[in-house]
Amino acid sequence: MVAPPDNDVLWARALHFQHNGSPALRGVSLGVREGEILAVTGPRGSGKTTLLQCLAGLLPAQQGEVWFNSTPVHTMGPLTRERLRRDRFGWIDPVPMLVPELNAWENAALPLLLRGTSRRRAKTAALEWLERLDIGDSARKRPHELTQAQRQRVAVARALATCPTVLFADEPTASLHRADGAQVLRTLTTAARSHGITVVIATHPAQAADLADRTVSLLDGRRVNTVHLPPVSETEGRQTCSLSA
Repeated sequence: MVAPPDNDVLWARALHFQHNGSPALRGVSLGVREGEILAVTGPRGSGKTTLLQCLAGLLPAQQGEVWFNSTPVHTMGPLTRERLRRDRFGWIDPVPMLVPELNAWENAALPLLLRGTSRRRAKTAALEWLERLDIGDSARKRPHELTQAQRQRVAVARALATCPTVLFADEPTASLHRADGAQVLRTLTTAARSHGITVVIATHPAQAADLADRTVSLLDGRRVNTVHLPPVSETEGRQTCSLSA
């Protein structure tokens, strides 16, 4: 077993996975550098979601290796992977999965509260992210009072509030109209860049060209090409997350 390059925060080698006997991943390998925004593109059924789930430890690969900061995720037990996801990763689903009984800031603060962060500190962090995502004025509204785009912004705030090392976003604009989706993607990637958060996002090629540093394309569970995009300007400085659990 060979450890990954030191400059890769995530590294996968020869991943294979089948759903009910149908191949979803067929030997996919890739590396993701710290602070990089990597877009994974491909048609429906190409393996994008399965790849993100394997990288995030949600789905143990049936063959192959996944490393996070030179630590083998593929050898971890379920509880260790769960702690890794809670403490170091963020996840955004295609459809916002909010708790209907909680208001917007409480939903955004929930992962911090589950970590043991005090209610006051968790609320402060949640409100700051809701403001950054242009939904601060709806912080006390419950999900049923928000539009679909607003609910997805709350889900993005929830994923970013913990300042994860890596944020996984699985088709985060799938349920939104094009204009709303483009705006959510811009705010998500701008916020991630400003805090040095690595992002792995499953999305469409047209959207990826505008937001990612690099694109990896899948077809029938195989990686078919990589497109390198211009680097981010050094003038776009990064901030550091100061919140501690």
